[in-house]
Amino acid sequence: MALTLATMSALEPRDTDVAAPDRDPATGRAGTVLSRSYRALSIGIVSVVLLIAFEATAVGTAMPVAARELDGVSLYAFAFSGYFTTSLFGMVLAGQWADRRGPLGPLTAGIAAFAAGLLLSGTATAMWLFILGRAVQGLGGGLVIVALYVVVGRAYPERLRPAIMAAFAAGWIVPSIVGPLASGAVTEHLGWRWVFLGIPALVVFPLALALPQIRRRAAGPVEEPGTGKGRASVGGRRIRLALGISLGAGLLQYAAQDLRWASLLPGVAGAALLVPAVRGLLPRGTYRAARGLPSVVLLRGIAAGSFIAAESFVPLMLVTQRGLSPTLAGFSLAAGGATWALGSWLQSRARVEPYRERLMTLGMLLVAAAIAAAPSVLIDAVPAWTVAVAWAFGCFGMGLVISSTSVLLLQLSAPEEAGTNSAALQISDGLSNVVLLATGGAAFAALGGGTVSHATTTAADAGASHPAAFAAVFLPMAAVALVGAWVTTRVRAR
Repeated sequence: MALTLATMSALEPRDTDVAAPDRDPATGRAGTVLSRSYRALSIGIVSVVLLIAFEATAVGTAMPVAARELDGVSLYAFAFSGYFTTSLFGMVLAGQWADRRGPLGPLTAGIAAFAAGLLLSGTATAMWLFILGRAVQGLGGGLVIVALYVVVGRAYPERLRPAIMAAFAAGWIVPSIVGPLASGAVTEHLGWRWVFLGIPALVVFPLALALPQIRRRAAGPVEEPGTGKGRASVGGRRIRLALGISLGAGLLQYAAQDLRWASLLPGVAGAALLVPAVRGLLPRGTYRAARGLPSVVLLRGIAAGSFIAAESFVPLMLVTQRGLSPTLAGFSLAAGGATWALGSWLQSRARVEPYRERLMTLGMLLVAAAIAAAPSVLIDAVPAWTVAVAWAFGCFGMGLVISSTSVLLLQLSAPEEAGTNSAALQISDGLSNVVLLATGGAAFAALGGGTVSHATTTAADAGASHPAAFAAVFLPMAAVALVGAWVTTRVRAR
């Protein structure tokens, strides 16, 4: 949930994009996002966001059951990090594709890939096929996210863009509350496969509404005079760097999951691809927390990576260690959407602007406390609902931090650098998810977490999964979040 919410807030429309007329031709009045001129487009693209949001919040609930039935719990982290790895490449590819030929192509291809990935995961008979499906989903998700923002930049006038962005954010609230519960119910009564197989058929409606409007309002390239050749050169380099990040992250994940000496070779190869690509795509000084923009980009990665890596293991822990049903395990994450939205709303108030850095520090402390509190339910005397309460506070902290990083990024960026810096923020977000999930997955597998099998159905049976394996995921992520609290003190240049 966190990563995709962060994705939706990271990329902003650029000033060079073409805006639609500012008045509704049917009434002559100033248009709104639901006036006749924009209604079909707005409902269509917000419906796409709604479906992506539902899938993102529902998958975590179904994942423990899917991993057990496919005898792939030892590869559990790959099912999440595989999505993030390919989405990194998809985002950069979509940006270059949309700049050259318009957003219609990457949006259509992205939705097709997203649906194909869902079908592949839903029909998988082995864990590696399931992970492959998640990777295809990630590629499609990366294409769609960026293409949607290009559509907003080209199809809506500047004064309507905040309203459609707010609609995107609102599209996450209901899925974040209902998604885990609905997914748990479907998993229990129909089987986990229907969580994946039921969504592709639903994309027909938003596509039928949105595509004709996108073709009319936002199709085709927008080139500035004299910049085509230079932009193509820079775009090609960024795609190569993004491919290096994706391949490098994938090799590091493999090395982290296969803890043998032979895994050193792919690990070294992954690092050799990853390091120069990251240096080329992130601001100089990011990994030493240089004041200002580099620390903002670093903070985004720390916050999103630590929280998502921990959240990915919450349903698995509750199902295998406390014997909860998938529905109840999903309920532990249900309140997070509302408290995340509350945190985002609070940081947007004008009166709290002088205290933004303090709010960000508070947010990261809440995230660290929530992650550290989650494994307390490994003790039988601690009520299982403790996780739900802790996660609600953690999501509130994430709302304070994630939205604030986007605000600060735009404040610290010159207009001509806003697009590049927004992309860097998103890359930091996605890459940290991949790296920290791989790290957490390696610790989980090393301490016997992968011994949970599809036959594990009760808390007594789950003892074989070793509670220490879960503690080895959550406690280091809490420490990473505490580092993020320190980074919040460096987001403003002196």
